[in-house]
Amino acid sequence: MTDIEGNLSVNSDDTPYILQICHCYYDPFLDCARQFSAIFKGTKYRIVTVFMTGEPDDAVAKAADSDEVIFLGHSSKKLRGLKLQVIREIHQIAKQYPFEFCIAHRAKSAYVGLLATKLPIYSIRHSFGDFDRTSRRWMINRFRHRVKILAVSNAVRDEIRLHLAGWPAEQIVTFYNHIDVEKVRSELLSRTQAREALKLPESAWIIGSVGRLHPDKDPKTLIHGFALALEKLPEKSLLAMIGTGRLENELKKLVHSLGIEKNVLFLGRVSVARQYFKAFDCFVLASDHEPFGMVLLEAMAANLPIICSDCGGAPEVVGDTGLLFELGNAVALADAIANLATSEKQIEYLIEERLENYFSDTSAKNSFFKQILKLDQP
Repeated sequence: MTDIEGNLSVNSDDTPYILQICHCYYDPFLDCARQFSAIFKGTKYRIVTVFMTGEPDDAVAKAADSDEVIFLGHSSKKLRGLKLQVIREIHQIAKQYPFEFCIAHRAKSAYVGLLATKLPIYSIRHSFGDFDRTSRRWMINRFRHRVKILAVSNAVRDEIRLHLAGWPAEQIVTFYNHIDVEKVRSELLSRTQAREALKLPESAWIIGSVGRLHPDKDPKTLIHGFALALEKLPEKSLLAMIGTGRLENELKKLVHSLGIEKNVLFLGRVSVARQYFKAFDCFVLASDHEPFGMVLLEAMAANLPIICSDCGGAPEVVGDTGLLFELGNAVALADAIANLATSEKQIEYLIEERLENYFSDTSAKNSFFKQILKLDQP
């Protein structure tokens, strides 16, 4: 058994198991499950991942990359309220394995894990506002003795610390998202292949954007900034926006009003969009308080220069490999775009170093064992 600081007391002859609870397997949470499965690959640990909602799916099970995957098959509706049936099911699962601890993604998984087991809980927090509700603060405080909160960025961590002011700092820490850098890069299409697939001209200078067309992503500032920068950019420069959402019609009207219809392309939904990132000359994320920004890691894996807003977790991701602009400031964004378009600075080696040191599966494994579990070796 372990306590929340990771002090092991398991019999060395036994195989230790880890319970991972996920609310669902839709994007991006299937990859969140994969990230933690990757941490324990090649170690003595075995990880059992439980998806509380969603029907059994062989492709999902393969993508989760766990030693075992269990689908409870509930609807989201069934997870409202007290969740008694799910708690009973998780309790039964916990009796079948010598679990050391539980990794719980999002609030509902932590709630179920705390009530269904007596295990130490590593509660993974992916977003802002998780503890705005009084009920959630009460619940986490009730079981504080066996919870450690892992936030996906310092920005998320600091917000949680404000809500849980009585907690010691070492019980609410940052643990970054990460990617299989080699795999992501192996899936990338070449520049020519990606542009052909997306029907983009070979000779254009192209800014890429990937994300929902939603106010949280602030696509209006992106469009305004691009329009302001356009006269300083190479001839026939384009803004290519991958994604759909409720702002699509409004954004198309904005593009028309700015007279830049020929320069802005709405590419819609693109399956596995990260495969096409080499089609772009740079990548822009204008989001309003992005908790982390997995799409930034994917852009970095493609060695793209990056511009992002200066709030949320995004600045922590790009570090000194990208340009920042003030959130919502289209003029500042335009200046950053123009500077990047005319810059000859080579940053590929900086991106490579940052990915490997902070956001690769390997670096995450080392960090989890040494900083979270307090063990020298995986």
